[in-house]
Amino acid sequence: MSGHCVMRTLALGLLLALPSLSFAEAEPNTQVPAGSRHYAATAVPDRIVASPAVDPSHGFAVAWRTDGSVQAPLLEIALAGDSPAIEGIRQVRATTRALQTENGLSHHHRADIAGLQPDTQYVYRVQGNGSWSAWNQLRTLAAADKPLTLLYFGDTQNKNVSHVSRVVRAAQKAAPQARMSLFAGDLVSGGDNMDDSEWGEWFAATGWLAQETLVAPAIGNHEYFEEFEDTPQEQRVLGKHWPVTFALPGNGATAAQQTSYWFDAQGVRVAVVDGTSALDLGTAKAQAQWLDKVLAGNRQPWTIVLLHQPFYSPREGRENAALRDVLLPVVRRHNVDLVLQGHDHTYGRRGEGQAATPQYVVTVAGPKQYRLSDEARRTMDPVAEDTQLFQVLNIDPQHLRYEARTVTGRLYDAFELRRDAKGAKQRTELTEGRIAPRDCPRAQTAKGRADRCWE
Repeated sequence: MSGHCVMRTLALGLLLALPSLSFAEAEPNTQVPAGSRHYAATAVPDRIVASPAVDPSHGFAVAWRTDGSVQAPLLEIALAGDSPAIEGIRQVRATTRALQTENGLSHHHRADIAGLQPDTQYVYRVQGNGSWSAWNQLRTLAAADKPLTLLYFGDTQNKNVSHVSRVVRAAQKAAPQARMSLFAGDLVSGGDNMDDSEWGEWFAATGWLAQETLVAPAIGNHEYFEEFEDTPQEQRVLGKHWPVTFALPGNGATAAQQTSYWFDAQGVRVAVVDGTSALDLGTAKAQAQWLDKVLAGNRQPWTIVLLHQPFYSPREGRENAALRDVLLPVVRRHNVDLVLQGHDHTYGRRGEGQAATPQYVVTVAGPKQYRLSDEARRTMDPVAEDTQLFQVLNIDPQHLRYEARTVTGRLYDAFELRRDAKGAKQRTELTEGRIAPRDCPRAQTAKGRADRCWE
């Protein structure tokens, strides 16, 4: 054997003997090759997603996409049965909006379905041009005294097909009974008119979850884009995908009509706030006034506020003053039970001193991972780095059980809120079965960034 071959063999042996010193190379954000139009719209319906009406026990709405050959198509809905002979079909005409992206022209459709029976399983399908989607099964929500399971996901944002998809699958396996899925915003990463393939991958990752549970997303800063970036005229502008991708209730604050909303879900009032608009577009006061009215009229046993940017950040340098100063007093005044947040790509939970509520959670579902601040390690418990997570909420009139699980299904955090007959709340930490705290084991990312753990 030549000296060169010997050296190459020795080098290979060393690499194989030291797996702990290696890690995957930096990956592209999507699996779509440059120049590909894999996610271009066609005559066949895709990007189907169901979202709650204000009262999801009696209705929901569906959004979907086709190419420009389809205008004002139909949605068909019927009671689900055990026979393939679907009977009693009701037709609902959709409204249509056009969108021009890097993948060409697409038409986005919305159909609102009302007059449904509570806790009843329906089948629905949506129309294309000479084609229909699959029949999807979806059960309406039940009365407030019935148990409800929700799923919650922090930022998905990056590498939705390659990394986020397994989080979604793990969540569905952990809680197949879930009726609703909440998302913290930053579903995708790209800028306006350059992110259609990313949206395609988000739908590929969420799959049946988007079609057969009610999806309620908050908007993140990455659903906006920077107009006139790096100039004195720079400003945040709502991305064109957001208004057409989801069929949301439309009852938000006047200053954030398309990006804030509320609904009641089986004993839970959910209020969704637009943190980016509050911080960057001056709508914090208007949203606070709206949120105050939404929560003041709440007769549900439980309250959840969903937004992207956190009130208490677990990452260094992420203080959101407008949220803390203007919106947080409303949350405190109405004693919101759970505040679900994202944005900071780590995990952290904290409360307000010894009070049972509110509980503030920051979490991340996607692979982009930041590092915790020293303050977060002092004020939050538990915390985590380098961990993809999903959350399962099991709720009835007297109990709200929260679980955070890793992508492999392991329990990372859990607590239970108990509500007595007078409405007073007590929190119990559930520590049995939790895995050990997780910290980032890498000094830098594959791209050489020391301020992140993975990207």
